[in-house]
Amino acid sequence: MENIVLKGIITPILTPMNEDESVNLSELRNQIERLIEGGVHGIFPFGTNGEGYILNKEEKLEVLKATIDQVKGRVPVYAGTGCISTKDTIELSKEAEKLGADVLSIITPSFAVASQKELYDHYAAVAEAVNLPIVLYNIPARTGNKLLPETVAKLGKDFENIIGAKDSSGDWENLKAYIQMTKDLGKPFYVLSGNDALILDSLKEGGYGGIAGCSNVYPRVLSSIYDYFQEGDMDKAQEAQDSIAEFRSVFKYGNPNTVVKKAVKELGYPIGDCRRPFNYLSDKGMEELRKVLEKNKEKGMN
Repeated sequence: MENIVLKGIITPILTPMNEDESVNLSELRNQIERLIEGGVHGIFPFGTNGEGYILNKEEKLEVLKATIDQVKGRVPVYAGTGCISTKDTIELSKEAEKLGADVLSIITPSFAVASQKELYDHYAAVAEAVNLPIVLYNIPARTGNKLLPETVAKLGKDFENIIGAKDSSGDWENLKAYIQMTKDLGKPFYVLSGNDALILDSLKEGGYGGIAGCSNVYPRVLSSIYDYFQEGDMDKAQEAQDSIAEFRSVFKYGNPNTVVKKAVKELGYPIGDCRRPFNYLSDKGMEELRKVLEKNKEKGMN
């Protein structure tokens, strides 16, 4: 396993789609260039914002192959290889390793309720099957399974290649516990915020950055939260953090993934809609989205 530092703002890149819902690889490559130019510190294909939940295995490998080819080592590529079963997760993780991914992001199994022992055993089996660094991914509102801080700490202690965790619970106390309970594992353990509103707070607490869906819309603004923090300019870091609140307020009108993808489409990029049925935003939601995008454009946000 190569030594790698997980840090900064990693974009869970959208999966552009054509009118027939096939994957648009040429626009995927265009978005990668836009994001890297915007200063993001990593690219994460087929995460939640990338609709990994609705892509089949062949599409995921197609997206990953194109991503690795386009990135060309400029930033780390995180592959979202978590599936419901341990068997499928191992198979997809091995494929990602062969293709040249730098990091695996593995979401908890979903739908069926899993005990902490079952979650531990799941991640342990994957860690033993691959050599790549693994980031655990907790998003209980979507999966129905919460990965407790104690389980995260035990996995980080027991497996050399489990080196980080992304917490998208939105629960500040849970994210803070991830950071506090993994500080003394005898190795670096990289906790990343999966909630864009908590990026700066997590950095102050000792986290390493965020996997930020909003960076698909505002890559420069989101990446500057981390960059300003590293420079010690807390006022500018806070200003950048606060600046995305109005955009995030539109999430109340629909699925955040849908809002983010429609926002990038409104910016003029041919990325299509989310794959059906998860592609609806009400007229009121679209009206508010356009207002916010226009207001932020006037502020120079990008």
